[in-house]
Amino acid sequence: MFGAPIGVRSSAMYCGGTVGLFKRWKMKTLMVFDFDHTVVDDNSDTWVIKCLPGQTLPDSLKNSYRNGHWTEFMGSVMNYIGDQKVSPDRIRSVMETIPFTAGMTDLLTFISDHKSAVDCIVISDSNSMFIDWILRASGLQAAVDRVFTNPAKFNELGYMEVQCHHSHDCARCPVNLCKRRVLERYLSEQGDRGVEYERVLYAGDGANDLCPVSCLRGRDVMMPRKGFTLEKLLAKLEDGASVSAKVVAWSSGTEILQELKASMQP
Repeated sequence: MFGAPIGVRSSAMYCGGTVGLFKRWKMKTLMVFDFDHTVVDDNSDTWVIKCLPGQTLPDSLKNSYRNGHWTEFMGSVMNYIGDQKVSPDRIRSVMETIPFTAGMTDLLTFISDHKSAVDCIVISDSNSMFIDWILRASGLQAAVDRVFTNPAKFNELGYMEVQCHHSHDCARCPVNLCKRRVLERYLSEQGDRGVEYERVLYAGDGANDLCPVSCLRGRDVMMPRKGFTLEKLLAKLEDGASVSAKVVAWSSGTEILQELKASMQP
């Protein structure tokens, strides 16, 4: 999956008239983001509670959550919100007020302006409607090439339904989403299209962002948010086992942007 770049697997490509073709070919960087507490500075799944009149859930619903089954729980939350006659427009208007993490709009704007050199994907345990609304409201949707998350839609009653992104057999991840599996499949599909990446940068904050570190290479960069769970888990891994990727902690999008710019230098 991370083999030699397309175009350098055969030395014959450097001969004669192929030199000009090689000069036009350029390796790209892949920027991978988690969404909650990474792109945005809060949890979109809990932010949605602000659309309720009392901005809270009943204890019976709160206590129904089962570990590793967050998407199932959010389905119940959105059903409750529908029962309270909260309109889809009201939900959307509330979601559009979630704040971006400091420096993140500058980072996404830079990515939008450098699409010839940077591909960008989001792998998130939120849902497709929340992420789409938030990115479109900010005008930053052009920065993101693909979003991998739990699909959501409104049914005929105006209730939002949320489904699991996929099923998998990874014991380390929630039942609805293994981010390593998503990233590996994306890289494989891109390779089939003739796109391979000089470097992958992965920015996240939570425990479910740990699994992808196992498919990152030495020249890739794992970027945990300072003070959050992922940073602590990576520190434990580095103490007891090797982590191939470079680890660079961040507290704002500005630091990610600096690392991204450095990765793009020849």
